Amino acid sequence: MTNLTSTSDEILASARVLIMNGGYNGFSYADIAETVGIRKASIHHHFPSKVDLVRTLVKRYREDAEAGFNGLEQRVSDPLELLKVYAGHWAQCIEDASRPFCVCALLASELPALPADVASEVQGFFRFLSKWIVSVMDRGLRDGSLKLSSAPKIEGEAFLAKIHGAMLSARVYGSPEVFAMVLNAEIERLSPVHA
Repeated sequence: MTNLTSTSDEILASARVLIMNGGYNGFSYADIAETVGIRKASIHHHFPSKVDLVRTLVKRYREDAEAGFNGLEQRVSDPLELLKVYAGHWAQCIEDASRPFCVCALLASELPALPADVASEVQGFFRFLSKWIVSVMDRGLRDGSLKLSSAPKIEGEAFLAKIHGAMLSARVYGSPEVFAMVLNAEIERLSPVHA
């Protein structure tokens, strides 16, 4: 059973990288087979169709994010610090190229062309992420640790848009520093006390 899980994980990891580099339609099972070093039939054994593969990838991506946020919330209670850690996580991923772009953000840009099952999972990821960020904004407003100029829902959606927009800018300019520059300015704007 361990071998099935390992192969399945390798297939998902390969698909994630291929999607980040070329989008949903930018890869095939042949690409994964070459990357992972298995036959296409083996991929079909784990994921009968590309829809199954990408739906599973996005679902696992959301589950990993949920687990990550739960762990983060246990270690950090201050809303401003939560936003800093979240932005810092992406700054590090972009800097070291381990995850230079959110796979769900990339898929979201293709939403009208995605199969319905995949689109639904991508929308589910964004609903989850938005809910978490809005809850952080709401807590920060209530306890005074964040300075909001709009309602928590608006600020949360704006923060989410800045995260993904800054990822896009960093990619366009080939400069990880662009992401940090944009998000540092946003964190400073939200801070009730500017340094």
